[in-house]
Amino acid sequence: MVKVEIVEEKDTSASPYASSSSSRNSSQASLSSVESDVSVDESFFDRVAALKDIVPPATRHNISTRLSRTASFVKRGSKIFGNIVWVLTTSALLVALPLALTLEDEAKFVAQEKEMLEQQQGAQQMLAPSMYPSQPGSPPQGQPKALVPPGF
Repeated sequence: MVKVEIVEEKDTSASPYASSSSSRNSSQASLSSVESDVSVDESFFDRVAALKDIVPPATRHNISTRLSRTASFVKRGSKIFGNIVWVLTTSALLVALPLALTLEDEAKFVAQEKEMLEQQQGAQQMLAPSMYPSQPGSPPQGQPKALVPPGF
């Protein structure tokens, strides 16, 4: 709050404004000699609280109700958003994680089956006679090849 105080001047001749001098230097000297009545103990919060009297009560009430409505809307919205996130997270953990693990296991089984089929086909190709006829310069398939030392 602002304090209004009436100060009575006892000596009008001692006032810095009472001098009849109109020179520039004397007016500056007289203004610098006046002490400021600013309270050093007053905080920023006290100054803002004093501004409360400037705004009419009806306007303050409207501002207060709008702020409380906005705060309750934000609180309600954040609670709903938190619930949605919780539902999605638990659903992902309970449904999607086991599903992903099952799909990974199925992919492993498919890869193993494919590998086994390839091994079986390779073994059959090694045991089966060649489908291509022998070339004219090569020995017949029934006869063993002669032993050739390395380098020849």
